[in-house]
Amino acid sequence: MRGYLVFIILSCVFLYYVLHCILWRDNTSWLRVVEMKRSPVLSCSSKPAFESLLRVPCKKCIVVGNGAVLRNKTLGEKIDSYDVIIRINDGPVRGHEEDVGTRTTFRIFYPESVFTNPADNDPDTVAILTVFKPHDLKWLWELLAGITPEVNHFWKKPALNLIYKPEKIRILDPIITRMAAFNMLHFPTTFPKTEKPKHPTTGIIAITLAFYICHEVHLAGFKYNFTDKNGPLHYYGNTTMSMMSKSEYHNITAEQIFLKNIIEKNFVINLTKD
Repeated sequence: MRGYLVFIILSCVFLYYVLHCILWRDNTSWLRVVEMKRSPVLSCSSKPAFESLLRVPCKKCIVVGNGAVLRNKTLGEKIDSYDVIIRINDGPVRGHEEDVGTRTTFRIFYPESVFTNPADNDPDTVAILTVFKPHDLKWLWELLAGITPEVNHFWKKPALNLIYKPEKIRILDPIITRMAAFNMLHFPTTFPKTEKPKHPTTGIIAITLAFYICHEVHLAGFKYNFTDKNGPLHYYGNTTMSMMSKSEYHNITAEQIFLKNIIEKNFVINLTKD
């Protein structure tokens, strides 16, 4: 067992080095924040909600969730007006432009949630891999190396091809996920053996990233109707709300409390509160 753990650790270090060289080459950061033009209508006279986390000042950002509340809200033009637009997993733009817009700055994903249809590729989008387990890194390394990935270590079959060019892929610094779990959601550092370890949803991780890089953060698509188990979960597809309550890996109650707090304290502006 000890030898196996040492092998896993060394493999992770090796994979990190290889991916670092492939994706970054001459850059020393995990997530390079691209230089973006400042919006002429945004004033920087006020302090950002999380000033200590700020790295790129004066950017007005929106994090677009995948909630069904976005349906028929015709927020597309509004969403497209932001300096930075962060989207989540495989929430589509194609076919939903009127409600969710057309532009994407960053799309945060994990192996089981990335787009595979080339029609969904946006050449201007930076795709950011959120790593939850060593096999996520191995999956990316194998795809970049032209190797068919193993699929036995994923909760559902991951993508077997990448529609993004290597220079448009980043790996999210794990500190962002750690901050989301422990600083934002206050998860314990250990869980009983009888309980599945909890980790933040991609949406909460995306909001945490926005606090890190943006001066002003707005949200859309993060409101859910938990009383209607048969109601739609997403603005796309046919998945119902019952799927959210079945997840063993997320603490939805903690996330709803977090969202309620940051909205009430005006840390964010919620465009889909109704």
